[in-house]
Amino acid sequence: MSTPKELRYSEEHEWVKVEGEKVRIGITDFAQSELGDIVFVELPEEGDEITAGEPFGSVESVKTVSELYAPVSGKVVEVNGDLDDSPEFVNESPYEKAWMVTVELSDASEVDKLMTSEKYDEMIKED
Repeated sequence: MSTPKELRYSEEHEWVKVEGEKVRIGITDFAQSELGDIVFVELPEEGDEITAGEPFGSVESVKTVSELYAPVSGKVVEVNGDLDDSPEFVNESPYEKAWMVTVELSDASEVDKLMTSEKYDEMIKED
């Protein structure tokens, strides 16, 4: 399992990459391995508002459907359309090709509440 050090992590297994006033969001390597083969990804539309702690989409695997929970609040400014045709990117490359949305933050301090890679690693070891 990889947990890149430059990212922040939520308890619901989403990662956040800060890019200035925006963040890119995806699911972790741990999450995709637990879900199994991803066959469908449902994401919000550009312009939608997402709220920290609330569902903003879902991923469907051969085993189950799992909701995606927003790690931060803000406006969706970009959606990874590649996942429509290639949901397997989530399994193959969860941190590079399989980012899900880019969000313009409404409260940048929410990022500080997310876990570092070390804290996230500790949490998944306990699972």
